[in-house]
Amino acid sequence: MPGQYLSVRRVVSVLAESVILIAAFVAATAIRFLDTEGYFQQYERLFPKAVVSAAVIQICLYYSDLYEEYAMRRRVEILLRFGQAFLVAILALSAVYYVLPGIKVGRGILSLYLPLSLVLILAWRSAYMWAVGREALSDAVLILGTGPSARLIAEEILQRTPLGFRVVGFLGEQQAEVGKRIVNPSVIGTIDDLVPTVEQNRVSLILVALDDRRLKMPIADLLRCRLAGVRVEEAPSFYERLTGKILVKNLRPSWLVFSQGFNKPRLLRNTKRLGELAAAVVLLVLLAPVMALIALLIKLGSPGPVLYGQERVGEKSRPFVLYKFRSMRADAESKSGPVWASSDGDPRITRLGWWLRKTRLDELPQIINVLRGEMSFVGPRPERPHFVDQLRKIIPYYDERHSVKPGVTGWAQIKFRYGSTIEDAEEKLQFDLYYIKHMSLIFDLGIILDTLKVVFVGKGAR
Repeated sequence: MPGQYLSVRRVVSVLAESVILIAAFVAATAIRFLDTEGYFQQYERLFPKAVVSAAVIQICLYYSDLYEEYAMRRRVEILLRFGQAFLVAILALSAVYYVLPGIKVGRGILSLYLPLSLVLILAWRSAYMWAVGREALSDAVLILGTGPSARLIAEEILQRTPLGFRVVGFLGEQQAEVGKRIVNPSVIGTIDDLVPTVEQNRVSLILVALDDRRLKMPIADLLRCRLAGVRVEEAPSFYERLTGKILVKNLRPSWLVFSQGFNKPRLLRNTKRLGELAAAVVLLVLLAPVMALIALLIKLGSPGPVLYGQERVGEKSRPFVLYKFRSMRADAESKSGPVWASSDGDPRITRLGWWLRKTRLDELPQIINVLRGEMSFVGPRPERPHFVDQLRKIIPYYDERHSVKPGVTGWAQIKFRYGSTIEDAEEKLQFDLYYIKHMSLIFDLGIILDTLKVVFVGKGAR
């Protein structure tokens, strides 16, 4: 299941809050008509109104990033974001009631429903966070290894305390390492101490993060722990489910060979292609006025062509020309050659171009690339040949991202900032490999919904 730990928490949050919001609507209705006999019978369409009102509020919470993991750390920021979401919900509900008068809710009920919903949602989230923070309800994790992979996975776990994982420590290979602080937890023993360490700390999960498997691997002790009911996992598998990306550093090719996923059946490819063709035609028709207006503004704003064609590397490393609305000066790279966009203050970007990039409207002409079969709506973003030649020499498994068609948007685009360094390219590759491994129509739909949020909110674009 893609992003198992994150997905489970999201599903639990959405379902629980749906129930809470519907219950709050019923309670607000009961309070409003408390002195009226048979109020449920008198108030028509109670359940549909409750469901629609709850859905609108949850959409506002989603677009305020309140279903994102770890986007906010401070309570003040969370409270402000909740307040913003509920203010937007008032406007959104007013619009919905105007369009669908049959489900309109009276001001008396609404004035009770919204504050009650806010209090109940905040109470639920506080209770949930308190519960996962209890040691008795969390998974005690022991990490086997002290190298870069062990450190990285510990850092990721520590950033995700709401998921209920607690690192008790590391086991090193040498006695001299004992007591050394790796991140926050320290080395609490050696590999030879595995069984007693598991028993003393009531460990429920062992993560094997040994960067060099040629060194001592305590197979017998791991088997003993496994038979005693302790879960044992390889670090890359756990990291994948925890973060929604694949750890490429020190990744053994055998893990990719034997790992589940990376299935691209013909039915999936054909269904995706037919759906994208239909969607591309519809979008071209609907967006033609918007694209014409953008083209006019570009022409009026700066000299040069409206469209910008740039060679990119596509599926099976085949080059193709990607089309975008021009967002830079026409001579942007005449002297420098190919370079990454450096920042929001890049002097090569025009004023209109900055706004087009922020809203990602500069990508609209890529609908043509989708029609031509060079791109999909969802997939790894295509890179320029100049950078591909550099990156494939430095980053392991980089060429694997070319095993599928590139996309107008992708998992890396919604999960990571705009990349401008080799380190950023490596980070995005981890998300791209995760997408390729778990590619499905449902996954694509989720990415498209998240992309729409980026477009509307303007987060993450450059």
